[in-house]
Amino acid sequence: MIENIKAFLDSKVIQYNNPDFIKNDPVSIPHLFIKRQDIEIMGFWAATLAWGQRVTIINKCKELIELMDNAPYDFIINHEEPDLKKLLHFKHRTFNDVDTLYFISFFRYHYTNHESLEYAFMTPGPLKGVEQSLNHFRSYFFSLPDYPHRTIKHVSSPSQKSTCKRLNMFLRWMVRKDDCGVDFGIWNEIKPSELIMPCDLHVDRVARKLNLITRKQTDWQTAVELTERLREFDPNDPVKYDFALFALGIEEKF
Repeated sequence: MIENIKAFLDSKVIQYNNPDFIKNDPVSIPHLFIKRQDIEIMGFWAATLAWGQRVTIINKCKELIELMDNAPYDFIINHEEPDLKKLLHFKHRTFNDVDTLYFISFFRYHYTNHESLEYAFMTPGPLKGVEQSLNHFRSYFFSLPDYPHRTIKHVSSPSQKSTCKRLNMFLRWMVRKDDCGVDFGIWNEIKPSELIMPCDLHVDRVARKLNLITRKQTDWQTAVELTERLREFDPNDPVKYDFALFALGIEEKF
C-alpha cells in the first residue's frame, strides 16, 4: 500500500514540478525577477499574501510591485518618505497599508545590515531545525520598536501552533534545489531534507484521504507528522510532494 502511494505521488511530482506549474501559482511572482534580493522580497510577500484565489493573489502582488516602481529592493533601500504615499491604499483581504509600510521598514532595516533575507532565519549558535528558525524569524521580524500590533497576525510561528503554511512555502521556494525550474534553491543554510510541508486546506485534505495524517486537528504538529511520513518516501527532499498533494487537491479535486 505504502509503495503504491509513493509511486502515485512520485508520478504527480513529475507531472507538476515543471515550469508549466509557475504561471498560475504565486511562485510566478518571484520568477519575475533576477536579482536575489528582489526574489526574496517578493517571494516572501507573495507567500504572505497567499490566501484566496490564486489569480487574485498574483494580481495583488503585481499591483504591489508596480507601486514600488517595478524594483522592490531598490525602492525599499532608497525610498524617501513622500514615496510611501502611493502605498497607502494597498490592501489584500486583511493585509492593509499599515502592514505594507511595516514590511518595507523591516526589509530596509534587514537589508541595510545583511545581503540576504536568509540571515533572518538563522538562529544564534547551531541551527536546530526549521521550527527554531521560524520562531526566531518571527521574533526578529517584530523586533523593530514601532511594529504595529495588528501586523503580528500576518507572520505565524510554530510557537503559536500554526502550520506556518505560508512561511514553509516560502522556505520551499528558497531552499529546494533541483533542475525543474520552479523552486529557486538560492539558500544553503537550511537543507531540503529539513523543510516542513506547507500544510494548507488542500494538502491536508488529500493527505488525510491517503492516510498520511492521523492527527485530528490541523496545526504545527500535523505539518510535522505529514513531513515525517513523506520522509519515508524521500528522506532528502520530502517537501517535493507539495507539488503532488497541492495539485491533487486544487487541480484534480482529488
